[in-house]
Order: sequence, then C-alpha cells, then structure tokens
Amino acid sequence: MASREVSTMIKQGFISDPTISLSFSPSRTPPQSTTITIPRVYSPSSSPPPDSARPNCNPTLFEMMSEEHIRDSKNMEETRKKTQTQVAKFLTELKNTSFTNCELGSGDVKLTVVSRDGFRVSMDVHRRVLAEKSRFFAEKLSRRKEKGVSHTVEISECDDVEVYVETVVLMYCDDLKRRLIGEDVNKVLALLKVCAAIMFDVGIMSCLEYLEAVPWSEDEEEKIISHLTELDLHDSATEVLQRVSSEPSTSARADDIFLKLLGGVLQAKDDKARREMKALISRLLREDSPDNENRLDVSRNILYHLCHRCISSLVLSLSEASGKDDNRRDRGALMADIAREADNLQWIVDILIDKRMADEFVKLWADQKELAVLHSKIPTMYRHEISRITAQLCIAVGRGQILVPKDTRFSLLSTWLEALYDDFGWMRRASRSIDKKLIEDGLSQTVLTLPLRQQQLILLNWFDRFLNKGDDCPNIQRAFEVWWRRTFIRQYAAVHDSSQLQLALCGYPN
Repeated sequence: MASREVSTMIKQGFISDPTISLSFSPSRTPPQSTTITIPRVYSPSSSPPPDSARPNCNPTLFEMMSEEHIRDSKNMEETRKKTQTQVAKFLTELKNTSFTNCELGSGDVKLTVVSRDGFRVSMDVHRRVLAEKSRFFAEKLSRRKEKGVSHTVEISECDDVEVYVETVVLMYCDDLKRRLIGEDVNKVLALLKVCAAIMFDVGIMSCLEYLEAVPWSEDEEEKIISHLTELDLHDSATEVLQRVSSEPSTSARADDIFLKLLGGVLQAKDDKARREMKALISRLLREDSPDNENRLDVSRNILYHLCHRCISSLVLSLSEASGKDDNRRDRGALMADIAREADNLQWIVDILIDKRMADEFVKLWADQKELAVLHSKIPTMYRHEISRITAQLCIAVGRGQILVPKDTRFSLLSTWLEALYDDFGWMRRASRSIDKKLIEDGLSQTVLTLPLRQQQLILLNWFDRFLNKGDDCPNIQRAFEVWWRRTFIRQYAAVHDSSQLQLALCGYPN
C-alpha cells in the first residue's frame, strides 16, 4: 500500500523520480573498465549552489502539499522534459555521425553526464575523437591505451546536461562555425565555458569567432565581457573584446573627440537633428556615475571654450542687429541666429550645472555688461531666449547646485535682473517648456542668499515693478515676505555692509 502511494505521488509530481535517465549505448560488454571522474564545471548562467540550497531529499508533508512545492515540481518536470527532448536529439545526431564515420569503429568510451539533481545521460563515444579534440581527455586517456579496454568517463554534478552533451557532439562536427549559426549568444557562452574546461581548442575558437561576428544586445555585452574575463582566455579573446575596448585614450584625445561632438551640435544646420543630438549627448553625459574612477568625462576647458564661442557669436549678432547699417543681413536671419546661439548656450550651461562646474560661468555671465546693453536694444520677441540663461543660473543657485560668493551673486542680478524682468512675459508666453513657478522660486532663493541690505534694494525695486506689470513680472513675494520678517520682526543686530550697490530704485508709471 505504501509503495503504491509513493508511486502515485511520483506520477503527480510531488516527488521527483531519481531513476530517470536517458542513454544511448550499443549492446556490448567490455572486457575491462576504467573510470575517470571529471570535476564539475558550471555554465555561465549560474553558480554552484551552497549545500543548503540543494533539493531536500526528504521533504515534510507540509512542504509536499504546499502550492509552492507543487509549482516548483511542475516547473522542474517541464524543464526535465525539454532537456530530455533536446538531449535525445543530440544523441541521435551523435549516433548518425558515428555511423557515417565507419572508420572510427564502435565507441570505446562510455561517457556519463550527471546533473546536480541526479539526471544522468550516458553515451558511447570514441577515445580517438576525445583525445584528438580535447587536451584534457588526451592527457587522461594517454595512460590507458590497452586494446579492448572500455573506459568509463563521468562528469558529475554538472550544471547543464544539455550543454555538455552538445559539446561532445561538436567534437564530431567538421564545420563548427556553420553549426553554430543561429544559436543564442547565451548558449554559445555556455558551450564556450565547457569547451574551455575540457580544453577543446577548436570549439573555443569557433565560439569566439561566432561571438566576434554576431551583434550583441547591451545585456549580452555585459555577459560576454564578464565570462571572457572569467575564463581568462588571454590573446584568444582579444578580437572579440576589440568591439568594446581600444588602446588607452589620453585626456587630450578625449577632449578632441568631445570638442568635435559638442561643437558639431552647436553648428548643426538641421534644427531637428540638432535638438535630437543635444538630448542624446546630454543623456549620455549623465549616464556615467561620478563615483566611477575610470570615467573619462568632458573637461571644464572644453565646455568653457564653447561658452566663450557662443557669447562671442551673441555679441556679434546683437551688435549687427542693433546697428543702423543698411547693408546688414536680413533681420529675420539675424534674429534666428540670436535665438539659436542663446539656445546653444543654455545647453552648455545645463551640462555645466549637471557636472557641478558652473561656478565660473556665473561670474562670466555677470561680467557681460556689453552684451546686456546690446540686449536692451533688441525687440523683446527676439531676445527673450537670452534671459532664460539668467533664469537657469538663478534656479541652480537657488537650489544650491552652484556655489559662488555673494559678490558674484549680486553682480549677476545687477547685470541681468532688469533684462529678466523685461523678458519674463515673453518667456512665459512663447515657450511651453518655461516653468514660471520654478523661475520665481529660483529667483526668490537667490535674492534671499544676499546680505539684507541688498535684499531690500532688489525687493523694493521688484515691489514697484510688480505693481505696474503684474503677471509680466516674476512673482517673488515669498522672498518679500522673508525679507519683511527678517527686517521688521526678528530684528537681528545689523551688520554694516559697505558694498557698492549697483541697482537703482525707480518707479514705473501706471
């Protein structure tokens, strides 16, 4: 009765059948037998499990009846069936190959592959083939050349029976490269690992040639690099890895490449392509973690070289646009150039902020007195993109992403705050990408980082401006409230500030 119940449980998948095996062996009995046990080699897809992770041979009743145990048993059974089918296919191929190579005679080595869960596959193979194709087998079988002796070779606790059997089949194949066409990269990596373990040199080279020739996904690329490094194949893997490595680059060479790429984007003739490449390069520059010691990033010198180039172009275009020369270029083309250069500069500033290198640019932008004067002479609809640069800097300063001295912060607002006020209405209406609240918060925070007397000067000026312009002026009343409390409610001891205030208070008529 107990035996019938156990049999029923095996059929239902509660207990795996340890006697399941698949073998191909001619019916002959060797006069002698010698056993060679090969240490197990794990495939690339997994690592050796700890003893505690091995299947429990005596599960409790609760474990057997649990849904998880049933599901795992079914999955294991399905996997086993697929493996059996594939192994049977390989063994049939091996048998047919042996028959077509009659000069080899009958197999004189019984090779058995045993998985960790006890699944066994046995096949009769030829010592001559093993010794010719595998340096490992050649060494192990060289001492046993007695005629009529049948050797028994066992590969124990292997990770993937299917891969081991297929590797043996490959030893009988004349054109391995053709045989591998269409195989999955992960499968070829598994075959490569077994070939390396048994020193099957032709198999190793065929797998490497395959990997060198086929395209890789990014996930496959990581696996290939990892496994080739782990296998330590030295020069054999060089050509494969040339796809992802090159001669060590100096920083000067990298700077030349970055300058070419970034400069090319700034000078692109097609606006759509320029926008796409700006987005792509920005994303790629953000991908590499700052904690990576081997990162080769765009240098500060390159970025500031491009900043100066953009500013010089802006000055020339604004000078030409504001002049009275009748021979100047078409006004529409000039205005397009101004908007384009301002947009280019915004992009470089974004990169500087992201790379935490924008501190020098704040001072550079604050010093552009000539540009600010020229800006005031151009119609607002053409110049408002320039004021977005000031907004960028205020947002970054207000978030603590740029750290510069208070004199530099005040100089920035002294030079460009009036321009930002004048252009704010156009900025808000002309571009959907403008976040009005973000600019107002950034400006508020920037103002509040200044000494109290400078806060007062700026905020009283803003108060008059806002009353007359309304929504066309940034609403920084939050900064006004904080300044008010600091000045009239908390009343901390005053600190003498002898700085030269550059902003002038003025009224605006209704």
